[in-house]
Amino acid sequence: MAKRRICVVTGSRAEYGILYWLLREVADDAALELQLVATAMHLAPEFGLTYRQIEADGFRIDAKVDMLLSSDTAVAIAKSIGVGVIGFADAFERLKPDIVVLAGDRFELLAPAQAALVAGIPIAHISGGDTTEGAYDDAIRHSLTKMSHLHFVANALFARRVRQMGENPAHVYDFGAPQLDHLRRTALLGRAELEKLLGFRLRRRNVLVTFHPATLEAGTPAAQFTELLAALQALDQDVGLIFTLPNADNDGRALIRMIDAFVAGPGRERAVAHASLGQAAYLSALSQVDAVVGNSSSGLVEAPSLRKPAVNIGERQKGRPRAASVIDCPPERKAIGAAIARALTLDCSSVVNPYGGGDSSKRIAEVLRSVPLADLRQKHFFLAGDA
Repeated sequence: MAKRRICVVTGSRAEYGILYWLLREVADDAALELQLVATAMHLAPEFGLTYRQIEADGFRIDAKVDMLLSSDTAVAIAKSIGVGVIGFADAFERLKPDIVVLAGDRFELLAPAQAALVAGIPIAHISGGDTTEGAYDDAIRHSLTKMSHLHFVANALFARRVRQMGENPAHVYDFGAPQLDHLRRTALLGRAELEKLLGFRLRRRNVLVTFHPATLEAGTPAAQFTELLAALQALDQDVGLIFTLPNADNDGRALIRMIDAFVAGPGRERAVAHASLGQAAYLSALSQVDAVVGNSSSGLVEAPSLRKPAVNIGERQKGRPRAASVIDCPPERKAIGAAIARALTLDCSSVVNPYGGGDSSKRIAEVLRSVPLADLRQKHFFLAGDA
């Protein structure tokens, strides 16, 4: 019997972290053939050419779809999606996958979703049903849900939302967030190993900083980030700062320039920046620091499982469930400073993570192997109460 071809698309470091253990499960399954497509940020030098990390991890990249224009304006991003649709149409025609797997809500995923939809290829979507009201990613995620046939969600609330959108309840699977599988299956670096990798000596206290543009929030990303940098600069000098760079969203490059200037200037004695750490190193850093600061989903999803407090700035993550370890604050320097001070004293030892327990990738692979493809060819709208 021919193997079922599972085509997994990844376009960013964060999404690759979500998919890593699923890629392992599919690659090791005798009934499945893994097809891996790298696109967007993975292929961009300014974001670290992270496709090399994928290859270093032992995965073969079956196609590279270069779609990201060298600009982060709204026009350039819209054009990038268009370029991506063309590239993915060609890639899917050559690879002929049985199922395409997409994870998350970033704009580049609209390209493979559209190409697969019109080609009649079923789509499995990971991380549907979530909400992020401060970014247009919210609308992208829900659009992907309506184009997809299988839905792997992080909790019961998200499952209910996907069913509310008319999706087949039999094809909605509440398996938890796959990125939490790392915390069970990935060996984290010790402090000395982490310092060597970072090229940075950790201080008595340390903060991990990741801030992305909030595409629907009032105020420019640069103005918000100026407030964050001012709050960080006001911290005691014994607080080390580890920056990871923002994604390729609107105005993201402006934030990268600001980080570079900070690390080279007023923060040079106690700050370091990396375009991409990779999942193991990022989680290792998260396990060693005293708090996470910014507006990344990792502060809500991964940090609670490591019992780390997160200062969540602004509205980018608005609408998402929060553990008791998450401290919300507006993008204003005094409020950020106060939230960081509180975070550095917060006891997170009994925090419960609302995003699952870290055992979802194997369960997702089992569904991809066993679900009858004929059941996915034609979608129906299910009203509440329909079987």
